[in-house]
Amino acid sequence: MAISSHLGQFYIDGAWVDPLPGATRLGVENPATEEIVGEVALGTEADADRAILAARAAFDGWTVVPVKERIALVKRILDVYTSRYEDFAQAMSTEMGAPIEWARGAQAWAGQVHIESTIKAAEEMTWEYMRGSTRIVHEGIGVCALITPWNWPMNQIACKVAPALIAGCTMVLKPSEIAPLSGLLFAEVCHEAGVPKGVFNLVNGMGPVVGARMSSHPEVDMVSFTGSTRAGTAIAAAAAPTVKRVAQELGGKSPNIILPSADIYEAVKAGVAGCFGNTGQSCDAPTRMFVPRARAEEAYAAAKEAADEVVIGPTTDAATTMGPLISKVQFDKVQRLIQAGIDEGARLICGGTGRPQGVNRGWYVQPTIFGEVTNEMTISREEIFGPVLSILPYDNLDQAVAMANDTPYGLAAYIAGPVEEAKPVARRLRAGTVNLNYPDWDTFAPFGGYKQSGNGREYAGWGIHDFCEIKGVVGWGG
Repeated sequence: MAISSHLGQFYIDGAWVDPLPGATRLGVENPATEEIVGEVALGTEADADRAILAARAAFDGWTVVPVKERIALVKRILDVYTSRYEDFAQAMSTEMGAPIEWARGAQAWAGQVHIESTIKAAEEMTWEYMRGSTRIVHEGIGVCALITPWNWPMNQIACKVAPALIAGCTMVLKPSEIAPLSGLLFAEVCHEAGVPKGVFNLVNGMGPVVGARMSSHPEVDMVSFTGSTRAGTAIAAAAAPTVKRVAQELGGKSPNIILPSADIYEAVKAGVAGCFGNTGQSCDAPTRMFVPRARAEEAYAAAKEAADEVVIGPTTDAATTMGPLISKVQFDKVQRLIQAGIDEGARLICGGTGRPQGVNRGWYVQPTIFGEVTNEMTISREEIFGPVLSILPYDNLDQAVAMANDTPYGLAAYIAGPVEEAKPVARRLRAGTVNLNYPDWDTFAPFGGYKQSGNGREYAGWGIHDFCEIKGVVGWGG
């Protein structure tokens, strides 16, 4: 079943428990239909406290378990996850409005592939080694607070839980309260796989309550957060008095430079697909496309053609390629920003405000493309988090690079064109990941941002290192 039987409970110290007095409930909406599919419990600070204390009590025993045994546990988690793959796909299609084929082929797959990649990296990692007479040891940092978003639920849960477990950490997970179904299923998977009690805990709740308590609690050693830059700064401030490690994957406004020598038609169409994937709700989406000014009209025509190929419809339909936004709050934000683009004089190539034609319910928006955008416009500065693409013409490559870097964000960047021409441009872009010619997803590449897009790196071995302390035992060699 896609709906967990534990929707109103938390997973603490190896058991499903009811919330403590003071907890409230929140309806879980299917954004494609606006129907409430169930209610999730929202915990209090006291619920967070008991989960954190359970993790603290379990840490000393778990962190000394040999690495091979910790890897074996994560392999069991992978096996159970795979056996429930369709449940995860259905849950994410329901909770976030992902078209079912996207939920299967991208959302559920992301959780699976990241667990696989973390296992492989852990098996290849050198956990201890000698440097001179000193023994260098990688060991778990301690109790970790894991706070994950709604837009890629299993991607982010897997990218935090799997490396934290293998590193020897214990943890409390707070999934997004507006997309909690898949997180509860993941807790069921951990239980079935035999995770020792207290090692993995889950509490649902609001960020300013449960998230804030997790970030400030003196028994938490590290916070790993994925979400908005605004929330990330609040978490960093809450963590500062206890000098926790804080790893953050935050917002983005990723540039996509189409080189003058690129195949404009193919590069633009692929760029539109990248921007519109997941209904534009990806922090690393290529939302600012830079095209040679002399070929701007070709780019606009190719972009409109790509937008016209988007299929909007019921998320249960295999032909649907774009679902709704996650909520009315997000819908209203995207509408405001589309209107800002129109008001500030950008050229509307296609789309606009309002729902798509023939759609009267669900938080669906029109795939929207703006041309003749300048770097000062609101749609070029703010993270929209919807299927809205800004196309900015440039006169020369130096100008394109300067505009691409003129942002407070630095999560990802894209370049389309001959690889040898793209390589020197890649070195000039201030972003944690630079993608050349829309490559396949590399789950062994480091993922994280420069500037206000965060700090730390996730995926495979990079994620494991983020959850480790480095100890030097001096004199080990005699």
